[in-house]
Amino acid sequence: MQQGNEAANAAGLKTTLIGIVVSSILAVVKALGGIMGNSYALIADAIESTTDIVSSGMLYVGLKWSGKPADKEHPYGHGKAEALIALGIALALCFAAGVICVDSIHNIRTPHKAPKAFTLIILAGVIITKEILYRYVIKTGEEINSGAVKADAFHHRSDAISSGAAFIGIAIGILGGPGYEVADDWAALLAAIVIVINAWLIARPAIGELLDEELQPELNERVKELASEVDGVVFVQKVHIRKMGVMNHADMHVWVNKDLTVEQGHSIAHAVKDHIQHVLPQFAYIHIHIEPDGHVD
Repeated sequence: MQQGNEAANAAGLKTTLIGIVVSSILAVVKALGGIMGNSYALIADAIESTTDIVSSGMLYVGLKWSGKPADKEHPYGHGKAEALIALGIALALCFAAGVICVDSIHNIRTPHKAPKAFTLIILAGVIITKEILYRYVIKTGEEINSGAVKADAFHHRSDAISSGAAFIGIAIGILGGPGYEVADDWAALLAAIVIVINAWLIARPAIGELLDEELQPELNERVKELASEVDGVVFVQKVHIRKMGVMNHADMHVWVNKDLTVEQGHSIAHAVKDHIQHVLPQFAYIHIHIEPDGHVD
């Protein structure tokens, strides 16, 4: 199981590094384009990309930490660090949204020139690049079952959305002429709202993981089915699953014939564990309590 954890972390680290490089390039391009093109929406977008870099850096450190094997102080491993990092990414998004809101409101109240047309070309390239990056990262996140990597993917998607809002605002400001210059700033404000919504979508499952919430009821049923397939199992009860980074832990009660010896019951428990981990390798630990058939607990 440790090898699977290491492979998953390696895949997550690779996508994170790619995200950091791409976001760094886009942040510089957008900042320069916003300054030269007189577009605060583009500058706000650069701020959002900067938080991408920070949060991806946090994720990289978090994946390194969560990938460490169990030790004396952390007998269940370090997987919870992943959920903490996802929560940190959500907070970074909220901070970026706050900065954008404050500056957008200030610019709406302050007359200024309309953005220049070339900023639309920059934004079109950004939207395409970020959407491609989102699809690449989310695919990896789903493959390795990593909430933090999926959170990072949604961060890239929020960047694409904010860039789309900026594109619309700048286009209105340019085509509308005098009086429509603030459309650029309203677009930045709308993007900030979208960013906050994405932050909540990232934070909610991370909080659930930290509180050992039952996040996947269908997985619970699947584990029951697999355990019931093992010879000697009479009934499966009290299956509880918690997520630990890219891996899962399960606790369950398995009923067996009350006339079996302790050794036979122990063998059935091992068979249940091996069967589940063979079909669902994302389970690092499976703790089984053997119950005698007919016993009500």
